[in-house]
Amino acid sequence: MRTDDFWAVIGRATADRPGRPAEVAERAVAELAARDPQEIVAWARHLDKVMAASATEDLWAAAYLINGGCSDDGFDHFRGWLIAHGRDAVAQAVRAPDSLAELPAVRAAVDTGAVFEAEEVLVVAARAYERATGTGLPPSPPPGRPDPDQLWDFDNEDEMRRRLPRLSALFLEPPE
Repeated sequence: MRTDDFWAVIGRATADRPGRPAEVAERAVAELAARDPQEIVAWARHLDKVMAASATEDLWAAAYLINGGCSDDGFDHFRGWLIAHGRDAVAQAVRAPDSLAELPAVRAAVDTGAVFEAEEVLVVAARAYERATGTGLPPSPPPGRPDPDQLWDFDNEDEMRRRLPRLSALFLEPPE
């Protein structure tokens, strides 16, 4: 399976309507479950690559700011939410995490307090494989992420404003 094929599954799962991440995940599971099990495994390995490529410190900081805190599992789930928005959204957020301030849902979260997580997107392949074969997906390495002990201090508002100025303008109190 090529990278384009991986993203095509997500694209079809969001076709006709963006849908909630849970709906995107269910549509992707249904499509993958109809495929050869080896294709499902290949799709899972591409997901591993996307998780590794998106395991950046500043993206984690953006998730921390947007969600009002972000554990290591929370960062994985945030990236699941991001993946449900497609290839362009992931690529843009990895390139420039502060660009997430442009997303209408993120801007609305300032008032609604919405938290953006979609663990269900991260288990699409496992659910599809089980549906197709009746057995568990062969294991893969845990999702990539920076070492939490090596992160800069996400509670340092000055550093947050320096690295993520647009998100900080939305989610942090103005400096005194």
